[in-house]
Amino acid sequence: MHSDQAEGLRALKKQAATTGAEPQAPTRDAGEKAIPSARPVRVIAVTSGKGGVGKTNVSVNLGVALSQRGKRVLLMDADMGLANVDIMLGLSPKYNLSHVLDGVKSLKEVLVKGPAGMQIIPAASGVKRMAELSALENAGIVHAFSELADALDVLIVDTAAGIASSVATFCQAAQEVVVVVCDEPASLTDAYALIKVLNQDYQLSRFHILANMTQNEQHGRKLFLKLATVTEKFLNIQLKYLGTVPYDAALKQAVRKQVPVTLFKPDSSAAQAFTHIAQQVERWPMPQGASGHIQFFIENLFQG
Repeated sequence: MHSDQAEGLRALKKQAATTGAEPQAPTRDAGEKAIPSARPVRVIAVTSGKGGVGKTNVSVNLGVALSQRGKRVLLMDADMGLANVDIMLGLSPKYNLSHVLDGVKSLKEVLVKGPAGMQIIPAASGVKRMAELSALENAGIVHAFSELADALDVLIVDTAAGIASSVATFCQAAQEVVVVVCDEPASLTDAYALIKVLNQDYQLSRFHILANMTQNEQHGRKLFLKLATVTEKFLNIQLKYLGTVPYDAALKQAVRKQVPVTLFKPDSSAAQAFTHIAQQVERWPMPQGASGHIQFFIENLFQG
């Protein structure tokens, strides 16, 4: 039960406060699974070297496009304090991840229903606190996320922009990292700086580049090649081209109406581009072994 999960976290906190010792994890009944699901879940971190490149728009519309193709998508707003996903979709969630960490609500109770059946975790202030939990609280959150796995195919994490510890932590924990760029010199230089930090400090070497707000496909590939050439020369990393989303008047209209362009004008060039990118994502090989489980992602967050 959802309430049991929240009650369990409250009880653990109370036990720790009264005894001063780290409480023991509750034992499971015979036959109860330690890991609720062994289903693989694709975890994608969407990030950028700087703000203003349309990163959250990409996260939302990619999620909708995947949902429209039959995938069960969970979008996690991991941009601390800004709540851009909520703003973009006109949502006013009452609860967020911090209420789960406090034991007030279960994870399933804070989920918000988004467009096209996509679900959303309004993380906001709760994200930073995840790095400060006790080992047992960590285990409780891992278990809470793992309970979602049976009803989930893709987890998209909309990180903050720029080089920050929280961005690196989410990118390191995810299976795939999508870096969004646009036709601004600062966008490309900051994307390179982000990739350099993630590679040299966190040993990441696989990055998918999405060119946003471009003139056309050729323009998007040109931006990619600019970044890819420098990255291969100085970091010895071969970037992967995910696709391009052209600048489209429908995008501006959709943002004003707080509706994803994939739903607002599905026949627009931008919406069709997101559909194509979703098809590309579906072709990525599914992660195998422990790294394919959502618990692995959450545990890596704590270790990061």
